Amino acid sequence: MAAVSARPDSAPSYGYTPPPPPPAKPEYSFDWAVKDDYAALDFGQQETRDGYNTDGSYYVLLPDGRVQKVTYTVHGDSGYVATVEYEGEVKHDAYGKPPAPVYTQPPTYGPPPTPAYGNA
Repeated sequence: MAAVSARPDSAPSYGYTPPPPPPAKPEYSFDWAVKDDYAALDFGQQETRDGYNTDGSYYVLLPDGRVQKVTYTVHGDSGYVATVEYEGEVKHDAYGKPPAPVYTQPPTYGPPPTPAYGNA
């Protein structure tokens, strides 16, 4: 018969561990845009962040022909502050009177058949 002893390799250590270093200050900058004249698409965005301050803007071509521009900032605890502007004039399609409905008489195929039960 064999005896097995389960013994830990060493006692646990509960010493001091220094805190992790603070995260790096977030910094980035980006921009992108889409412009497709055939599909009438025009929109984009740009943004810059330095620490807890963010500045940016985005724009979009609206279906009525105007361009909507939004400029925004986030500085510290101020929250998201946006300014919305519109450029250009509203363009409406020319309204015309709808065409008159067209009705055609269904074709006639001759006299209706005589009933088989008849009227005597």
